[in-house]
Amino acid sequence: MRFALLFVAVMIVAALLWSCAGGQTSKYFVVRVVDEQTGRGVPLVELKLPNKVKYWTDSAGVAALDEPSLCEREVFLGIRSHGYEYPQETLFGRGAIVKIDPGKMQEGRVRRTMIAERLYRLTGEGIYRDSVMAGLPVPAKEPMLNAQVLGQDTVSAAIYRGKIFWIWGDTIGPAYWNFSVSAATSDLRDDPAVAVNYSYFTDTEGRAKQMLPLPGEGLVWIEGLVPMKDPHGEDRLIATYTRQDGLQFPDECGLALFDDVLQVFKPWVQMPCRKRHISSHPFLHDGYWYLYPSLRVLNDWSAIQDSTQWEKRDVQLPPNAKRPSCVVWNEYRQRWILLLEEVGDVYYAEARQPEGPYGKAVKIIHHDQYNFYNVATHTFFNQESGRVIYLEGTYTASFSGATEKTPRYDYNQVMYRLRLDDPRLRGAQE
Repeated sequence: MRFALLFVAVMIVAALLWSCAGGQTSKYFVVRVVDEQTGRGVPLVELKLPNKVKYWTDSAGVAALDEPSLCEREVFLGIRSHGYEYPQETLFGRGAIVKIDPGKMQEGRVRRTMIAERLYRLTGEGIYRDSVMAGLPVPAKEPMLNAQVLGQDTVSAAIYRGKIFWIWGDTIGPAYWNFSVSAATSDLRDDPAVAVNYSYFTDTEGRAKQMLPLPGEGLVWIEGLVPMKDPHGEDRLIATYTRQDGLQFPDECGLALFDDVLQVFKPWVQMPCRKRHISSHPFLHDGYWYLYPSLRVLNDWSAIQDSTQWEKRDVQLPPNAKRPSCVVWNEYRQRWILLLEEVGDVYYAEARQPEGPYGKAVKIIHHDQYNFYNVATHTFFNQESGRVIYLEGTYTASFSGATEKTPRYDYNQVMYRLRLDDPRLRGAQE
């Protein structure tokens, strides 16, 4: 948290230096959009010129405008973003008149209209592209391109051997696709308020490698990760997976085991396919691993391999139920919290047991005609004894009413922060 505050202070000082001296030779006119409540840069803000040219702020809220034909001229800059609102309404719409002055920076403030706060993009190319172009400081170790990843779909994560182990579904590269799972690790000491620095598992060409190659055709997706000790007392990482033709019913389902020497998952146990693929965020409770609140198995090496020992559970969702996505225990609320989603919107609810009954679902995140799915919160990122939590999901035009795709952001993971002492969440209590 201290580093996060320090970084904001550094950005402010850098902006002052830029506008006074340091950036005079730059060809870019820099706009930095910040949350009027926190002063933090807001990513994913659309800046639109009258000629329909658009820019989007990077993860520091920075956009570097290169408009030589408009140099030294005043222009109207339309400002809009999911879950944020520019307060000034003009004859041209919401936005501001700015002077395109290369080497200078101008700050704009937006008002957050949703409960959760958007922080930064986690995956893909050019996460801090505009900040780098403008010569401003960035918090990420790989601000431009990491493991040749342009886009990644759906995350699951677990603590394994002292690190955070991450997996994603399909991965887009500059000239490749990975349909057999990508993975990375990161340091537990990373401050989620600032950045998560992934160390990807890569192939000989430096690309995010296939982590679960299977002989059959189809897309290979890991549903969830389950750390468990084997009969020798060694820490092992188990993954539930499916292989299927697109969104069709799976052709193959089972468990895979991570090979720590070869650093790849290998098929371990075949299991009957009981449902379509659904992303999972397993949690341990009362001696059971819950793949979902509706499905659990004993925390036992033999039991997890036996599909007959997997138990179905009845779950009581909120009265205004949406699609459930993730359940975790929260130490601050002393409740189980449930995240739900509905085409770009994310909801929050609470219960005393993981199976419910859950209270009313309260909307915490909103996207205008854009999707945000497979949302997850990671308890290892909780701060202030669970008062502050972090959640992420896949920002994508897929399955939505989007008429255009947001460059760089589309089909990538975006991080949000939620404060559980926000009075607007009181309606979620059971």
